Amino acid sequence: MALTDALGNMIDFRLLPGQAHDLRGTAALIEGLSCGQFLADRAFDANWLRDALTGAGIEAVIPPKCNRRFPAEFDRHTYTWRHLIENFFGKLKEYRGIAMRCCKTDESFSAFISLAATVMRTR
Repeated sequence: MALTDALGNMIDFRLLPGQAHDLRGTAALIEGLSCGQFLADRAFDANWLRDALTGAGIEAVIPPKCNRRFPAEFDRHTYTWRHLIENFFGKLKEYRGIAMRCCKTDESFSAFISLAATVMRTR
């Protein structure tokens, strides 16, 4: 799971087990975050996350899940910019070692992601 800026450059990331839901690492990732808007996909539609973002003065641009009884509103025009985040993950997966998860330890895999993100940012 990664946090990117408005241009799709990585700011921070967290490694999660493959079977873990993305919301599990979100609290640590957004701690101390200051920005205007937070764009995320439907998987991040949770009341506690929306409340935490609102408390920090951040607008949540998260589409509601289809099973919500009272769907939350979100800015559809701003949400179209989320493709920059997906582009970041596409560029990151161009590195074969990341796409295949060749590293044996979490520390080396984290280092490889940081290195790849740095190379991508300098291009």
